Order: sequence, then structure tokens, then C-alpha cells
Amino acid sequence: MADSPPPPWVIRGRPPLLLPDRAPGHPLIDGKEEIGRGEYSIVFDKGDGQRVYKVVSSPADYFLYTADDRPRGKHFPIIYADHGIIGRAQSGYPFHLIEMEKLYPIPCDCEAAALATRLIELYWTACQKWGRLGMDMGRIALHHLTVTPLAKVENSLNAALKALSDFVEEYHVLPDILNTNNLMMRKDGTLVFSDPVFIA
Repeated sequence: MADSPPPPWVIRGRPPLLLPDRAPGHPLIDGKEEIGRGEYSIVFDKGDGQRVYKVVSSPADYFLYTADDRPRGKHFPIIYADHGIIGRAQSGYPFHLIEMEKLYPIPCDCEAAALATRLIELYWTACQKWGRLGMDMGRIALHHLTVTPLAKVENSLNAALKALSDFVEEYHVLPDILNTNNLMMRKDGTLVFSDPVFIA
């Protein structure tokens, strides 16, 4: 039987890179199953079906998850606890241990998939338009999506894009919604920006 085709955002999006570091030891994650790994993070299943422990090495992710003025709402992850620094990554940045809601990869046959594909295509088109700006193109592309709100989507999604753009400007980080791991969903199908920022 032929393999299923990859979701459309995998084809259009940026292929994910994986953090090479071993997970640091800590009582909360020792013996826990590693269920995911991104460019700057490692995710462990807490075992309750509701939450995960996420080890993050990027300051951008840490700001996104813990800052008092971080983006919130239905399209951003729920954060339950910051368990502090538990080690240091090869990059030189500290590893922070975050307890957060469990999110899921987006299957290719749901409304969230269509929305993710649309977002990536619109963002990529804007990035190409502003490509001459180099590293600033993503920031300007994201701002462009807020100036011209997406049609036929919930107001909450346009508000989330505006909140993300404001966060990018305030914290001098860069957006990344081309990485296929940065758009996930809840069990109810809600699209979530799981970790859509980085530091160059």
C-alpha cells in the first residue's frame, strides 16, 4: 500500500530542524517519554494526557511562554508552570523547563490543516515580497498579514496574528510560521501557534 502524501504545509513549509542536544536530567522528566523534538526544544509526555514538559533552549520561546505581556488566547498554548533552568544547551543558552498543555500534530484532512496551509502560503508570499529586507522580511511579512486581515476566518485568529506581530516587535525576535512544527492543534481542532518565534 502506498504511503499517504505528506500534509500540504509540509510541502510548502520549511523542513524542520532538530535540536541535537541530549535532554538534561531533572526529576520531573527523568524516565518520561520523549514525544517531540524541535529546533530549540524537547517535549516529554507528563503522563496525564493533558500536559507536557517542554525543555526550551531559545530565549525567544522562553519569552513567548513566560513574559507577563506574552500573547494569550485560544490560538496560543496554555502555560501552567515555569520550573526554572535545568541545564545548558550546546548553543550556550540555558535550558528552561516549561509545563504546558499537550498539543497535537495537524492531520491533513481537517479544517486546521486548510487554515495552516493558507497561513503558510500567505506568509510565504509576503516574505517573497519583502525578501530584499533580509532578516527583517519575516517581521514585515507578519505585519503585512495584520494590516490586511485574513478573510473568512474567526476574528480570534486575526487578533492572534496581531498579538504575535506586536510580540515580535516588542521583544526583537523573529517570526517563524514556515516551520511545520510551529503550527499545532488541540483535540477540538483549534489551530495553535505552538512556538512561532526564534532569535537569529
